[in-house]
Amino acid sequence: VTAAPGAGPGAGSGTGSDMVSDREVLTRMGLFYQVEAPEDRLEELADRLRASDAVEGAYVKPGVALAGPATSGHRSAPAARKTKKQAQDVDLPPLNDMAPQEVEAPPATPDFTARQGYLDAAPGGIDARYAWTLAGGRGAGVRVVDCEWGWRFTHEDLLLNQGGIISGTGSTDTNHGTAVLGEIGGDVNTIGITGISPDAVTSASAFSIATATAIRNAADRLGPGDVLLLEIHRAGPNATGVGQQGYIAVEWWPDDYLAIRYAVNRGIVVVEAAGNGAENLDDAVYDTPRAGFPSWWRNPFRRRELDAGAVLVGAGAPPPNTHGRDHGPDRSRLDFSNYGAALDTQGWGREVTTTGYGDLQGGANQDLWYTDQFSGTSSASPIVVGAVCCTQGVLRAQGRIPLSPSRARQLLRATGSPQQDAPGRPATQRIGNRPNLRQLIPAALQTQSWTGVQFRGSLSGGQTRRWFTYQWPAHWHVLWTVVPTTPRPGAPQIRWRVRVERASDMYATYWIDVTNLVGDPVDFEARFAVLGW
Repeated sequence: VTAAPGAGPGAGSGTGSDMVSDREVLTRMGLFYQVEAPEDRLEELADRLRASDAVEGAYVKPGVALAGPATSGHRSAPAARKTKKQAQDVDLPPLNDMAPQEVEAPPATPDFTARQGYLDAAPGGIDARYAWTLAGGRGAGVRVVDCEWGWRFTHEDLLLNQGGIISGTGSTDTNHGTAVLGEIGGDVNTIGITGISPDAVTSASAFSIATATAIRNAADRLGPGDVLLLEIHRAGPNATGVGQQGYIAVEWWPDDYLAIRYAVNRGIVVVEAAGNGAENLDDAVYDTPRAGFPSWWRNPFRRRELDAGAVLVGAGAPPPNTHGRDHGPDRSRLDFSNYGAALDTQGWGREVTTTGYGDLQGGANQDLWYTDQFSGTSSASPIVVGAVCCTQGVLRAQGRIPLSPSRARQLLRATGSPQQDAPGRPATQRIGNRPNLRQLIPAALQTQSWTGVQFRGSLSGGQTRRWFTYQWPAHWHVLWTVVPTTPRPGAPQIRWRVRVERASDMYATYWIDVTNLVGDPVDFEARFAVLGW
């Protein structure tokens, strides 16, 4: 049960973008409490909490799951067999039910990079190999946190640029997280696989604690231009109770929404699996809040009143005959993938070669395991993370400001290899384009500039005053300079300090403190330079 107390004196209220300001997000995050109880008592407990005048809302959250079921990590893989049966019951193919090979690994692991078609040129891949020819194009200077359960940081191909677990306690079921890490940051060497952005530093935040808390902890370790990955989904209103049918992106739940918005407001690009529920996220059912949702909640999939700001990723088919298998036309929506107007981009949802699972190379030592068949929006989302890291790395290498979350999402929609039709799954069931780094990086480097004077002022000797200017598009990169208009030789006449507040997901407010460092009055003007949008 997640409960939010009612607003006290001085608490603001509003609708639309007013509800996602930095201050509002922090205030509302602080009002949530998580209550644990036996499953058969949860609804009763939520009803009792909602009856209290001190509680604005209380709702029961379904358990969170990986966006592609993980195996148990043992050869018998009983959980995987159960998942396969469940998937067949709803006529959806199983995901990640691979069992490790019994045969022991060779003394030296072969080079599997030729099997990583997602690294190749577009349209089949994202053209990571092009990015690698550019300074910073392997993700140097970028940090990533993967939010899920378990990882094997001792894997032979995950020994470099790995930051370990920064929050929570990792699970002993490590295949899924290990596969994700390999896609993003597998080491550059002569064995195994190579990650899309191997120079990025990849860490992990474990969901041994509340999901919203784990997301916020991850965000607190990252900065503007870094990337946070959400590899989970939850059972939504249409969930059938069979397999992952009806599972949706976690941003639909108020506390998870706020945690994601908190990260985005810090300039972190959040990449979120859209989920494997075969759901149309445009369905009106998602406009109806669950019993006990707070009054400010609106459907974030509409991206109108509320917008979490994350990049939502769907699962597309790899090129036919990848690893000898055919999942439909290249870049078409896979049948399990959620879809809708909110989805921004897609990655390979089948046949992903990476670390873990052991079906490509197995044996007793899990540090030597590799897979050829990582699947789901779970396999798709790390591909997008890698593309973003490569792009941010190039920008950093050139001394440029990294992409904001809004700009990253916009460019992923505007570039890339278009989604294709499949029988019964037309491209109107939107999962978006597959990233193409040969398009994405040049688009990110295109600089449009605009300069001007925003305001003028005067200060008496030694005086400090504050000005503010508002409704600047949040995805613009703006630099401020304050200069005296009555200059004189000698020491500096003025000092200035700029603070930025994200007033909403769309607009920023700049607060500019100006100090007169001399005893005489000084006139000045505040000049802006918009470096790109």
